[in-house]
Amino acid sequence: MEVIDLTQNAVAVLEKRYLLKDLQGNIVETPEDLFRRVARNIAQADRLYDPSVDLTSIEAEFYDLMASLDFLPNSPTLMNAGRELQQLSACFVLPVGDSMEEIFDAVKQMALIQKSGGGTGFAFSRLRPKNDVVGSTKGVSSGPVSFMSVFDNATEAIKQGGTRRGANMGILRVDHPDILDFIKCKDEDHHFNNFNISVAATNEFMEAIEKGEKYPLRNPRTQEIVHLLDAKEVFEKMVYYAWKNGDPGIIFIDRINEDNPTPQMGEIESSNPCGEQPLLPYESCNLGSINLSHMVKSGEVDWERLGSTTERAVHFLDNVIDMNRYTLPQIEAMTKANRKIGLGVMGFADLLIQLGIPYDHPKAFEIGEKVMAFIQERGRKASRELALKRGSFPNFDGSALKDQWDAMRNATVTTIAPTGTISIIAGTSSGIEPLFALAFVRHVLDGKELLEINPFFEAIAKEEGFHSEELTKKIAQLGHIVDLEEVPERVRHLFVTAHDISPEDHIRMQAAFQKYTDNAVSKTVNFSHKAAVDDVAKVYELAYQLGCKGVTIYRDRSREKQVLYKGLGASEEDRTGAREDLSKMERKPRARRDVIHGSTWKIRTGCGNIYVTVNEDEEGRLFEIFNQIGKAGGCAASQSEALGRLVSLAFRSSIEPEDIIRQLKGISCHMPVWHQNGKVLSCSDAVAKAIEWHIQKMRAQRGGTIEREMLPNPPEIVTTRNRESKNSPQGMSGVFLRGACPECGGSLIYEEGCMKCFCGYSDCG
Repeated sequence: MEVIDLTQNAVAVLEKRYLLKDLQGNIVETPEDLFRRVARNIAQADRLYDPSVDLTSIEAEFYDLMASLDFLPNSPTLMNAGRELQQLSACFVLPVGDSMEEIFDAVKQMALIQKSGGGTGFAFSRLRPKNDVVGSTKGVSSGPVSFMSVFDNATEAIKQGGTRRGANMGILRVDHPDILDFIKCKDEDHHFNNFNISVAATNEFMEAIEKGEKYPLRNPRTQEIVHLLDAKEVFEKMVYYAWKNGDPGIIFIDRINEDNPTPQMGEIESSNPCGEQPLLPYESCNLGSINLSHMVKSGEVDWERLGSTTERAVHFLDNVIDMNRYTLPQIEAMTKANRKIGLGVMGFADLLIQLGIPYDHPKAFEIGEKVMAFIQERGRKASRELALKRGSFPNFDGSALKDQWDAMRNATVTTIAPTGTISIIAGTSSGIEPLFALAFVRHVLDGKELLEINPFFEAIAKEEGFHSEELTKKIAQLGHIVDLEEVPERVRHLFVTAHDISPEDHIRMQAAFQKYTDNAVSKTVNFSHKAAVDDVAKVYELAYQLGCKGVTIYRDRSREKQVLYKGLGASEEDRTGAREDLSKMERKPRARRDVIHGSTWKIRTGCGNIYVTVNEDEEGRLFEIFNQIGKAGGCAASQSEALGRLVSLAFRSSIEPEDIIRQLKGISCHMPVWHQNGKVLSCSDAVAKAIEWHIQKMRAQRGGTIEREMLPNPPEIVTTRNRESKNSPQGMSGVFLRGACPECGGSLIYEEGCMKCFCGYSDCG
């Protein structure tokens, strides 16, 4: 039996997420079986249009397309085709109306879609603003941000069939009266964790920024202008919060609707979770990606292979629409009326390396534009050929395509989507992203860690004679080679990584692909930790000028969920930060005096009341904590004591209290409870709150102010005590990691709008 050429990492991902298992969890199909299952199922659609068609040849064509790793469809198709679920689409957009019935209809529909493995996008722009009148009750509305919490909590409770995590996109028009609340709704990392959010910026808004003018806010219920805001000030707030933690992104909604192929069916309001697929309400889209790393022959782009792959991929994706089992009848009707597909690419960085072109070289932008123009042209021709045989999409006659084509099978053909897991299966780089790092550690099931080096770099190093174990280890520590003099300068320039590339060049590459993409482009613009807010503003403005349909940026180490890198994939700022943190932890902890002062906070938790004593040293710095819950010797008591010892050690070793709070805050257990005006998720969360409240109390006593939004109603301090420590925490060395992968414990990276791990985990599926 033939064996597909898969990397060890690809096999691990397939076994974990994709291959069929029996009731006992045993794998009962091979990768070859998987591709055969999918090919056989998707080929069946041809019989709908030609009952005498040779399905064996169609199946063989589709199998070869996937088994060669030249093309792979989106994950739901690989997972579900030929199986009971048969839900093949990756992304959906659902409408959210302004009535309570419509809102909770959308929640129910979202739950059904996410249960079947799909991601969902919503525009909340139709909802009346907070404090607006509610006619049926004569009360007032709580506004769109409040209702977003309902969607977020519902997603948290859904396990997406055990194969894919819930993911949402939330969008609000910039002229909605609640836009300022929306912009800052993800200010704290533990809020709306199941949402990416984006502001829908209008041309009116962007022009007002340029002119330094105000722009109107309109009540969506009445369409009346209710207020004027300074456009530049709103833009600055958007940019600040994006700089702070990556949200909100921005989409240029009028530009998206200028390219809406079916304007007679309504305006596009939202997109899928990663922003690259704008859709009408109830539309879904089926995505797939061509592996560009295979499209090279004799140092040149293999245009013949690329063209053939494009044509077969369009045929495959159009078949997916017919073979799909739709969760809702409205989705089936809208999807089949427009038949949108999204053919994209992966492995672009690997293509450039094989062509000998650095990612940030002007020639790379030319290649990106040329490759995507070719795929767009051949893809549309393939769609037209299908239409001549099968008929155009039903809404073709009233569409914008009617003036350009005599027939067209699909309203859209191309999309640059995230390829987090399918690029691992294909053994290539993600989407159109540059290499994130030249080395990474793969965590395997027995707990071992295997070092993997980029195969193209390793091959060049061996060919040119500078490969060595010492060099490999050094690259593993640094993640890139930009400063390694033992590597030839030409090679250093060729193997640039994401953080070696300027944000402006990230945007230029996105714009190059957007020029010839029907839908939009998934791309992350990487910033160093030291980037200024104004740097982000310049990139947003450049994206608008260059014709992009949206922007996703990420400033390094701006989210809790990202690992604090020590080595692999780290920028210079990362490495400096890691060394500083490491040096702090290697210092000898401060000695304790016999008597120090502090406060004890009583907080209700699901395990009972916990008493957290927070003590300060003579200089007013936090020095230690003591936790008491339950009886001595019990499990809760012992874990609480261990937590107190480690936090105390961190205090005494000069770790910033805010960093400790971020580590503990938001950790949840199975019994969260309400305490005063807030929710306590766990004992760890309670300890974080106690430390936070104590800090604010200290500031208030020293003449500062307490931020009431952070401290709406703190618990009563039950006692103030002087306490002598009987259990002094002992020293500990190491590096604390933020947000290790929940599946393998490895390092997380932020790419293509997703938090991802090299093991195949992705927070966007």
